Parts: sequence; structure tokens; C-alpha cells
Amino acid sequence: MKQTDADRITQVLETAKTIAVVGLTNTPMRPSYGVSHYMLLQGYRIIPVNPNITEWMGEKAYPSLLEVPEKIDIVDVFRRPDAVPDVVEHAIQIKAPVVWLQEGVVHEEAAEKARQAGIFLVMDRCILKEHRKRR
Repeated sequence: MKQTDADRITQVLETAKTIAVVGLTNTPMRPSYGVSHYMLLQGYRIIPVNPNITEWMGEKAYPSLLEVPEKIDIVDVFRRPDAVPDVVEHAIQIKAPVVWLQEGVVHEEAAEKARQAGIFLVMDRCILKEHRKRR
């Protein structure tokens, strides 16, 4: 039986432990903050990736994915679509298994490049909403 994207998302959310959030900010009103805080409360480790902050909720922030010293299960992207190709390139370099582009973040060429590299790519979907649906 072929696994659907919905099944695969469920599997990813059940097995992932570490989420690198690209574009995470210290501003509580921003979606990246609220979504990351929710995922943190669900037991995920959140690694902030943003050159403009030094830490988030006590977790050291990194300027780029390439500088994160540990294994990442999901690269969650809160950046404008024009930033996605670079993020995907870095995700390929660090061999991230999943790249998740949040709602409103769409870049077909970069998505295809990620898929060609064997990355499971979720596009234009909110990880918080997908997590809540499965609880």
C-alpha cells in the first residue's frame, strides 16, 4: 500500500525530536515564535536558526543551518519564498530528512530540488495545525 503524504506527515511528527526553525524570532507576536513555542511544549527540541538572535528560550541560535552541530529531524522554514533555495541547499548539505515550508511559503523549484535529493518536503502547511490534527 502506497504511503500518502498525510501518512508520511503523521510518521514525521511521531518520530522527529529536533526541529531547526529557520527564521525563528524572539518577537512573541510573530508566527514563528508561537508555532515554535507550541512545538516546544509538545516535547520537540527547537533549534533557532537566525543570524539576528543569539538564543531563543535558552537554546543557542545559529546563523545558518550549516553551523548547527547536531542532527536535525525537520527543517521548519519561516522565511520569504525567495530565501527558500538557499535553505534547501543547506538542508541538502546537512542531509536533513525533512524540510517543512510553513503556510504561505511556496517555491516549486526548490521543493523539486529537495525531493530529488531524497528530502521529504511539506509545502504551504503549518506544522502546528498538522500536529493538532493528529492529537
